[in-house]
Amino acid sequence: MNTRTKIAFFNNNLYGGGAERILQTLLHNLSPERYDITLFGVVEEEYDTSIYPKYVTYKSLFKKGTTSSFLHRITSKIKGKLDLKTYTSDTERFYREKVRERYDVEIAFIEGYSTRIVASSNNPESLKIAWVHIDLEANPWSQIAYTDITQEKNSYERIDHVVCVSQNVKEAFQRKFSVATPITVKYNPVDRKAILRKAQEPIKISAPENQIPVLVTLGRLEEQKGYGRLVDCVSRLQKENIAFELWILGEGSQRTLLEDKINTLQLQSQVKLLGFKENPYPYLKKADIFVCSSYSEGFSTVVTEALILGKPIVTTNCSGMEELLGATSQYGLITENSEEALYQGIKRLVTDKTLQLDYKEKSKQRGANFEIETTVHAIENLWHS
Repeated sequence: MNTRTKIAFFNNNLYGGGAERILQTLLHNLSPERYDITLFGVVEEEYDTSIYPKYVTYKSLFKKGTTSSFLHRITSKIKGKLDLKTYTSDTERFYREKVRERYDVEIAFIEGYSTRIVASSNNPESLKIAWVHIDLEANPWSQIAYTDITQEKNSYERIDHVVCVSQNVKEAFQRKFSVATPITVKYNPVDRKAILRKAQEPIKISAPENQIPVLVTLGRLEEQKGYGRLVDCVSRLQKENIAFELWILGEGSQRTLLEDKINTLQLQSQVKLLGFKENPYPYLKKADIFVCSSYSEGFSTVVTEALILGKPIVTTNCSGMEELLGATSQYGLITENSEEALYQGIKRLVTDKTLQLDYKEKSKQRGANFEIETTVHAIENLWHS
């Protein structure tokens, strides 16, 4: 008799962002002896078992044509459009046709499409949980999955429990939706030991000569991350003859815009767009300062990772930063969420070596507090309490 708890996770994508890395970490730390886990991706992607656990069953909700057959590609395209029409007009029917199996726990691990699908479950016995990773007041991106905010609110009212990744995210969620659904804060599981181990892997990039400071940032190349204003900030440093190099790791829709801005400002020697890295930790380890220029966050995975690697941090003040770094910038420098304040913060940290060393030590102290067993156990209590 199978006594394992059957859990279905739903996530829009498998790769590319902080929520995806957190999902990977969580799945690796859920015991296959206790759990029978299925992961539903909204859009079909290759399931890489070097990144995701082999014991997790992967399924996709929207298929894509992968053969060279013209007829197959056309058929897949038509079917995809029909599936999308069903999702838009009758999400409950879409759920019935795509999910089929019964699960004990159904988890929408990100906002938007995944949450709407789990909220449409026709399984009255399952515990339905929705994760919220970001301040949905400041960045209401999830509205693309709904016709209006009322429909989105209705989805959350059909969920049994909402999990927010920081207190700021919880407060913003409550203000926006005012639902009766129980809401709790659970911090992201971060595997400190794995990060420290992976950071030792060799990389081909070399630190610049003359020991000039290397700034690094990591995330999707999207407007929310504020990389456009970050490039403008470092352009001002260049004009003041302050030596530095900036590494930007990630891919996204703003890559071309960033390339054009870098070229226009003649920053090709100072700013490197390094693309998506499956293992970003050696780059974080090699850099001198981590910069977060985001307009909004939830509970920043990469800031947590930078703390674990003992990096001095300068960040805009968005959700979760005071919980991570202290309300008085105890463990990292928090600036106002503006381009001018970010520029002043970067300049201060780049030019003040004593402050760099102080934050390096404080970062190591804070990073030592992240133990994955504690955070995973707190998450498991959601369905075992």
